[in-house]
This record gives sequence, structure tokens and C-alpha cells, in this order.
Amino acid sequence: MSTRQSQGPNLSEQKVGQQAVDLSTTDAIPIDITVLADDGTVLYVNQFAIDRLGLSAKDVKYKGYLTQTCHPDELDKVLNERRMKLSKGVPFELEMRLLSKSGEFRWHLAQYNPLIDESGQIIRWYVTANDIDDRKRFEQKLKQSEDDLRTITNSIRQVIVVLAPDGRSLYANRVALEETGLTMEQLKEQDFFSQVFHPDDIDRVRAERQQGLLRGDPFELEMRARQKSGEYRWKLAQYDPLKDESGKVIRWYATATDIDDRKRTEDRLYNENLVLREEIDRSSMFEEIVGSSKPMSQLLKKVEKVAPSDSTVLILGETGTGKELIARALHRRSKRASRPFITVNCAAIPQSLIASELFGHEKGAFTGALQRRVGRFEAANGGTLFLDEIGELSMETQIALLRVLQEKEFERIGSNHPISVDVRLIAATNRDLPAEVAAGTFRQDLFFRLNVFPIAVPSLRERVDDIPLLVEYFVGRFAKKAGKTIRRIGKDTLDQLRGYRWPGNIRELQNIVERAVILIETDTFVVDESWLRLESTEPSSHEALSISEERQVEMIEAALAETHGRISGPSGAAAKLGIPRQTLESKIRRLGIDKYGQKRPT
Repeated sequence: MSTRQSQGPNLSEQKVGQQAVDLSTTDAIPIDITVLADDGTVLYVNQFAIDRLGLSAKDVKYKGYLTQTCHPDELDKVLNERRMKLSKGVPFELEMRLLSKSGEFRWHLAQYNPLIDESGQIIRWYVTANDIDDRKRFEQKLKQSEDDLRTITNSIRQVIVVLAPDGRSLYANRVALEETGLTMEQLKEQDFFSQVFHPDDIDRVRAERQQGLLRGDPFELEMRARQKSGEYRWKLAQYDPLKDESGKVIRWYATATDIDDRKRTEDRLYNENLVLREEIDRSSMFEEIVGSSKPMSQLLKKVEKVAPSDSTVLILGETGTGKELIARALHRRSKRASRPFITVNCAAIPQSLIASELFGHEKGAFTGALQRRVGRFEAANGGTLFLDEIGELSMETQIALLRVLQEKEFERIGSNHPISVDVRLIAATNRDLPAEVAAGTFRQDLFFRLNVFPIAVPSLRERVDDIPLLVEYFVGRFAKKAGKTIRRIGKDTLDQLRGYRWPGNIRELQNIVERAVILIETDTFVVDESWLRLESTEPSSHEALSISEERQVEMIEAALAETHGRISGPSGAAAKLGIPRQTLESKIRRLGIDKYGQKRPT
């Protein structure tokens, strides 16, 4: 025994008195404070502890502190643990029941902290004892409640798991252990996800579960859980929080209900609906593509063959032949049918904006770019992008488009961050692209990229036999819209319609039928003969626009002069020439024509 230890209880009265004076300020603190010698001998107890214990200071010091106050059932255990920990010389804590003046034992947490001199020797121990009786009673009550809950949950034939606030598994009932084949220890492990959930569900379940726990409100998850047999079955996990009086979550109770039969039924119904939808699509995919002539039958066979693939399709045909309807039919019969179908009319967008339209731009990329914009390629990701009038693209845009087709990625204007896309491209044009390539206005490499599977849409002149069907279809549609009943179509009218050359193709036919339905006052459909331009030795306006550039310029300038520069509308130049407004505007730009009547210099 050390010299200091041998002096323990034989300290001089003067030294003990000095210690009492030094610590007298602790008497006013409402907490038990005790000072021990290095061997654990009591040197001082503050007045609050003496009053609470109902003992004299002399009794506390010389008869022993714990022997008089600690609960008999715990005394030996506390003394042994205290002796062992004092010998180690590091701070420690003990929980014990101490007797109060009222004769009641209350739980206290005693915290021991050493005072060490310059040489590293312990010269004092300072001990504080805090009343934790309310907390211990709550913990015991909670433990008893959880013991009772275990008894109850083990009798319920449903998976039940108790979780800590952070999601750690604390307990699982018998059914949970039987179904998974795991032990309680395995279920409490951090990586139990990989032992229980399907590999395809783990990341999703982990993320959604963490979000739900952070919100602190009841939530549900669907996942596949592995059974003891190795089979995975769908479960609906429902999480409900237990909160204390302050609203803090102290436990989560999770139940898992088997929904595998329901999920299988849903999958079966989905597959049946998918098959049914495919059948409906097969019968209705050409709903608006009316016609049974040989050219149309051949066209539709091509559409059916190429639609399921991801091949690029180039649709060729005159203006108004229904190229967009063919593009939509291709999309509806493809594996991308459930994804976006995005259309872009390249002739209707100013060349200065076409790149932004296709690829998008970042905020501040150019004047007027007030916010980020997603381009059509990005919007069509996973689906189909239809570029109509592709022959109108500038050389610069053609280069950018070629890069996307080759590398499957692009950059927004104002950004150097590449964006990968998975898009099926369908393009359409009424121009002679090989001639454009020869003239140097269309890139040859882009043409080869687009011309994987060309489809030529016949003009209405080439499918005259379909005119009666088309007229009947349009009459029915517009009569219903106008609230009229039309019972028959005049034979003379059909003969007139069949004999007309239709430079505007189906679009022109549709417009004439709609106009006639609006004006008609009987139940017989007829068309005013003056609406159909008579055949003459002069070439049709469509044919005229297919001849030399000089002749095109002359005809367009004449039409513009006659209409005083007006392009659109019934009395506009486009109507007089029998071509769409967008096509005329495109040709005016390309040919450098002044739409207000100034002829080009020769």
C-alpha cells in the first residue's frame, strides 16, 4: 500500500477541515457531490447529499457511504465494480439504487472523475450522483411493453419488425425469422438488405426507406423478399412511427404483408392488356391513312416491316401526301410506342433558332436565353424524333445533326457537357435530296445516314382509286364536327375530284371537303366546280415548282406581286400556287426572293 493510501482515514483534523472549507461552496449545489481519497475513502460529502440521505457527516465519512445507502441486492456488485474501476485510474460511471431520507430507493448515476497531480498520480476522486429514477422507470416500462409486444407479435401470423429511429432492426417476431430463415442476430446486421431483398430492389428500397424514416411519417414500400426456400415473393411493408411526448420518433414498427398473388395478377393483366393494345394498334395504326389502292398497300407493307426496328427511315413525297401520318404509324408500331413522339418542322423554324430548338440551350447562352431550355432531341430520349422538311436545314445544322447520329450525344448551346440520347430518327422531305447533294446544299454523308430505309409516299395523282374512300372519310369527319347529316356523295362530284391533278395532294382534298361541308345545305355532298382548277396545257403549279429555278422564281414573284406580298390565307400567294405556306416561305428564303415585289437582279 502506498504512503498516501496508508494515511487515508488518519488525516489530521486540520487537513480535513481545510478540505471542508475548500469545498463548502458545493453545499448549495442541488446534486450529490462526494470527494474520495485515491483509495476510495470518503473525505467529504456536500450538505445536499447529507440532507437527502438523512445521515450525519461523521456517519457518512467513517461508516462508509455505499454500505449505508446502496440497495442490498446491488451492494456487493457495486462495491466490486467500483474497486476494480478505481484501480484503473480512469473516469467511469456506475448505476445504483440509493436510499433516500424518506426510505425510498431511487436510481442514481454516479460519475467518478480523478484529480491527477503533475507526476500523474491520483490525489482525489470527485463523484457526482444524479437522480435517474424517472428515466430508469421509463426504460423498464418500455422494456416491459416490448416484452409484452414480443409475446403478442409472436402469436400474429404476419411479419413484424421493431426498428430504432435510425432504421436499425431491434427485434423481429417469430414469423419474420421463420419466413426468412435468419436469426435475430443476422437480422440486426447492417447488411441484412442483401440477405433479404431481391438484388434488383435493394438500391431502390434502401433509398425510399431512408427518405421515409427521415420524414417521420407512416409510409409504405413494395419489394421482393427472399423466403427460407430461396423463392422471392412480393411484400408490402408498412412503417408506423412511435413518438414520445415531444414528437420525437423512438421506435418504428414495420409489418410485411404478402402481396405476391396480387402482383402476379397485375402482371398477367398488364401482359393481357399489352397484347390487346397491340391488336388494337395493329387494326387502328392506319386509322387516318385511308386507302386500299395498290400503291398504298405496298407502302403500308413497308411500314409494318420496318416499324419494329430502330432503323432510321427517310420518308419521301410531295407536300400534303401525309408524311407525318406515316411517321406516327412507324412510331406506334415500334418498341418505343410508349415513349415520346416529338416532331420538328425544319422549314417553320428560323435558321438562327433551329440549333437551339433541336439541342436546347443554357441560360445566358445568347441574347434572350433567360433560362435553360431542353431541346427536341433531349425531349425525345427513349422515343422517336420526326424531322419534317429536313432538306431545309442549313449546312451548319446538318453537321451538328450528323454528329448526333454518329455519336449518340450532343451539347446544349452554351455548354460543353455532352448529353447522351437514345432516339430513333425519322426524317421527311419533299425535295430531291440527291439533287441537293449534287448541288452542294445537302451533305452527302448526312444523306447516307438518313437514307437507311427510304419510303416513298405516293401522290394523290398516283392513287386516284383512293379518292372515293378519302372523300367519304373526310365528309363523315367534318359533317359530324359541323352537326350535319350527309347521306350521299354526288357522282359528278366524284368524277370531278378524280379528274383533278391535286397539286396540294391529300391536304388540298381535305381543305376542299371541309369547305364544302361548311357551305352545304342539303344531304348530298357536292363541290363547287370553280374550286378545282381546270386542266390546261400549262404545267400545274406543283410541276412548275419542280422545274428550273429561274422558272420557279418567275412564278413565285408573279404570285407575290398579285397578292401584294401576302403569303398565307385564302387569297395569299401560297394558295394561288397550291403549296403550303411553310414550303413557299422556305423557297423565298432559299431563292432570295423579295416578297414585296422587288425582282432579283439579273
